[in-house]
Amino acid sequence: MYFEFGAGSFAGKQVLDATFKAYETWSFNCTPYWVDLERTDNISEGTRWPGPAQLDQMGDRYVSAGRGDNCSPEQPNAWVEFNDNPAEGDENLTSTVRALADGKISRLTLMLRAKDESEPRAWKRFDSNAELKVWYVHQPGVPASVGVVPGTGTAAYCRSSSEPLTVTVKKPTVYATVQTKVEAHEGDEEGSLQAEYVMQRSSNDMTSGSWSQVWSDYKPDSGWVADGTPQAAQTDERAEGGLYRYRARTQSHWSYNGKSGDLFSPYSSWCYLRIDTTAPKAPVVVSNFPYTECLTNDCVAHGGPSQGGIFTFKPNPADVDIQAYRWRLLTSNAGATYVVNAAARNKPVVVSGLKPGLPGTVTLSVEASDLVKDKEGRVRWGPAENFTFKVGLPAEASGRWRFEDMVPGSGTMKAADTGTDGVRLDANLVGAAGTGGSTRARRGAGDYSLRLNDDTSDPASQVGHAATSAPAVNTVDSFTVSAWVYLTDASENRAVLAAPGANSSAFTLYYSAAYKKWIFNRTDKDVATPAYIRSVADAESPPLKVWTHLAGVFDTNEPGKGDDTIQLFVNGRPQGDPVKLAEKATSYEPWQSTRGMQFGRSLKGTAGQEYFFGLLDEVAVFQDARSPEQIREENQLLKDGVPSNELVAHWDPTISAAGGTKVAESPEDPDNAASTTFPYSRGPLALSGTGAALTGADATSLVLNGTSGYASINGPVIDESGSFTVSARVRLNKTLLASKAPGYRALVAAQTIPGGKESSWSLWVEKVAEGAYLWKFGRTAVDANGTVIDTALAPAQEPVGDHEWDTWVDVTGVFDGTKDFTHSDGTQQLGVAQLYVGQFLQVGEEDPGLAHAQQGSGALSVGRGASNGTLGHYLPGDLAKVRVWAGAMTFDQVSSQIAQPSA
Repeated sequence: MYFEFGAGSFAGKQVLDATFKAYETWSFNCTPYWVDLERTDNISEGTRWPGPAQLDQMGDRYVSAGRGDNCSPEQPNAWVEFNDNPAEGDENLTSTVRALADGKISRLTLMLRAKDESEPRAWKRFDSNAELKVWYVHQPGVPASVGVVPGTGTAAYCRSSSEPLTVTVKKPTVYATVQTKVEAHEGDEEGSLQAEYVMQRSSNDMTSGSWSQVWSDYKPDSGWVADGTPQAAQTDERAEGGLYRYRARTQSHWSYNGKSGDLFSPYSSWCYLRIDTTAPKAPVVVSNFPYTECLTNDCVAHGGPSQGGIFTFKPNPADVDIQAYRWRLLTSNAGATYVVNAAARNKPVVVSGLKPGLPGTVTLSVEASDLVKDKEGRVRWGPAENFTFKVGLPAEASGRWRFEDMVPGSGTMKAADTGTDGVRLDANLVGAAGTGGSTRARRGAGDYSLRLNDDTSDPASQVGHAATSAPAVNTVDSFTVSAWVYLTDASENRAVLAAPGANSSAFTLYYSAAYKKWIFNRTDKDVATPAYIRSVADAESPPLKVWTHLAGVFDTNEPGKGDDTIQLFVNGRPQGDPVKLAEKATSYEPWQSTRGMQFGRSLKGTAGQEYFFGLLDEVAVFQDARSPEQIREENQLLKDGVPSNELVAHWDPTISAAGGTKVAESPEDPDNAASTTFPYSRGPLALSGTGAALTGADATSLVLNGTSGYASINGPVIDESGSFTVSARVRLNKTLLASKAPGYRALVAAQTIPGGKESSWSLWVEKVAEGAYLWKFGRTAVDANGTVIDTALAPAQEPVGDHEWDTWVDVTGVFDGTKDFTHSDGTQQLGVAQLYVGQFLQVGEEDPGLAHAQQGSGALSVGRGASNGTLGHYLPGDLAKVRVWAGAMTFDQVSSQIAQPSA
């Protein structure tokens, strides 16, 4: 009998003990015989007799039950329990269940069998109601809110080595909020935790020096606190001018069955600080308009995310030589800092046009400087003054078309406007063959998009589009347009959205075949031959058949037209600087579109042109200039506060023909159970000529020899300047990997970069030392010559464990293009790479940020790839699933959509 378990509620906990019990209902006779509990490989829909391979013995029992009064004494039905016997070193139930809780294995499959299957008298029957009882405690998580108080206040900050925090007291206070690895649910025990702190000093008080520990402490001084409790500690006296760094970790204490112990989380990142008691003091911050400072129990919202505030920065009364101020918004794009110089020493400055970016409570952090330089030649900035204010809610979309009503085959020819501000304007669909609804939609299963002109058999019918009956946005005032696009043909200009007048369009969001780039433009006037003013994408030749988010912003920047700007955003990122329209065309006048907004084409007079080929989804217009933060939020496609994702590629060896030469696409279509093809129709992965086979003892998988075997297809399948998720189900071959030299990278899945010597993204296992292996996910960017200019790396916290060998493990890489990351050198990164092993996010100390956008092309491979200038890096092991999603998954989404469900 087989029993399969998921981690369930003990996922992420530290397992102390485990017992498996099964209910025996029949024995061949009254004589006890040995029954074994074995761990096997997992069961799948493709499992065949004689079943999955046996991996390890969990325990054995010498029993007989279920004979009732046929025996003397009586042998009724009975529970048979298996628990590790310390006297028998081959019983590994607790350690195996611990690996399940740690996410090192996706499922635990247990088999009951007679120790001697050839002895009929040893045969038994068990009921299907087996239980796995687990005793566990909370594992500690990396502390949150780690930082240092720069003076005598309470706000704590963490700064990189490129700009250490200036601390004006010799006994600074450090903070850290202890937490468990997995957040406790309401009513659950919240752990017994403690914060541990470590501080080091540079040998030469410069970042180039060596570091040695000078102070450590823990809080609370005695006893323990629960998950989410902030803890503060004051250091002993530090040296004037000294350069220090500080970090913290969480300790979790447990006691069970007369024993006790402690667990420790990884350390947080380092926070750098310099002691300088002569540095400027915190300045004075005054709001002039429209925002007001939040007071205790009194925080009134004013303005909106796109409304610029006016603030005055003044020197602290104790300072006499302030020459500059530096400010940043801590709750919005925290890495962006701005410096403004005073007109004269110790004079205030007025900063206008400070736009908060997002609604809600916002903190403006301002520092003052006397322009004195520290030991390393950097300008010193004093402690910050924090001014907290509340920003009102923005206007809702004045038009939004989700195309949820475009059900394929329904004959629907109208897309409802689901916006909430202004007048509703449905989009009326016009088209013939190749135009309608599609299940390929950006919000995932159950969603639909607008399909335009994908029937290439009759060019005359490729005029599909949609339009509103009246203008959808006032193009004289500030506005924003946004859409998700899936372009399938780039041979000509392809219009996404356009706002026509009598002769030309006030704006067009489109792909330009001449520039080979995405463009957002405005025209100077509504005339037959207007001047075109363009905001152009950074990257040339965007990939086809991928989901890309586009947004165009027109900002009037009151009061005059001379400051009007346009700017294109691709996947939530601004493309270049805002373009001043009057500087590009002196004839520019802001003018109002007078006809219905066009979806998938533009108009030249009354003639349609620039028809879009592909899919449109999630179109929205706003009657204001959305901030970069709001556009990034729009890019996430939040649904009930959770980002949306769409499965865009899925290859499954378990449903492929055994002995065949291709790994089949999954036929799964969530909206059409009868579908026999994957909606995106990527095609199968082709096996290499040698070293790869679709085979398996109990179920079909892609078996790779580690020297020549792989499978591939022409990619890419995602726009890699945006967010995406890639996952593979892998079974490593320990014997073959052991023969590789230290430093060997075995690539699970990878997308090559043009030139074929690097991968734009890859999942791999690396032999970091003899006998030690580490899962990793990374990204690489190259320059025009193919030279590596940037990498982002997310490694596993711990090496591959004993229980991860020769069984299936889900490994997932997530690239979140909406997240900022500040590198240790102070540079701002484009997005963040994350690695999940099983359902658990791995926390490491490598640089996960990518400062340069990189798009892969060419071969998308499983089992090999390009790295460190060479193609190869073959995987010794098996693959069962390879999947790619548009969108960055959250922890909960990885657990529910990728990691094996609990049984």
